[in-house]
Amino acid sequence: MKILFATTNEGKMREIRQIMEDLPVEIHSLKEEGIHIDIDENGTTFEENAIIKAKALRPYTDAIVLADDSGLVVDYIGGEPGIYSARYMGEHTSYDIKNANIIERLKDARGEERSARFVCSIAACFPDGNVVTTEGRMEGRIAYVPAGENGFGFDPIMYLPEYGMTSAQLTPEEKNEISHRGKALRAMCALLRTMI
Repeated sequence: MKILFATTNEGKMREIRQIMEDLPVEIHSLKEEGIHIDIDENGTTFEENAIIKAKALRPYTDAIVLADDSGLVVDYIGGEPGIYSARYMGEHTSYDIKNANIIERLKDARGEERSARFVCSIAACFPDGNVVTTEGRMEGRIAYVPAGENGFGFDPIMYLPEYGMTSAQLTPEEKNEISHRGKALRAMCALLRTMI
């Protein structure tokens, strides 16, 4: 059994393989399959965008297609960057700059006002066109300063009060246990086990 995961992000593929290692499937990335496709993610929710990506790749493979859409939702700034997380401040802007911008925009926010969450929706599109979705969330607050070398993207500014550290300070194993992607992937694994 083969799964095509709609990403070229190697950090994300590492997480995915660790979390899904118990599932008896081969997991391939777009890069590994040599698939280059520009998908217009024009949905209004994480779930809609995940479905759009999964369906767009259906003609390119006989495998089950998994696609995720995830991002950071910051309450103080009206839910930004939300579904635009990857394209926030421009697709090629470094996350050091993106993270500094968010911290600056929250300079007057204190305590609970800094509430934020990572959200991940995953869609699975089967060869027959059937689609199922799962979602995971990781709640926290925006840190006052970035911290940590693990993870990627917004991880250094997602402070987790119950751990006393940011998502980027967790070990990969700890992060996978509690992350939005970990929760959504484990839910998807449970669904796939009933279907394959």
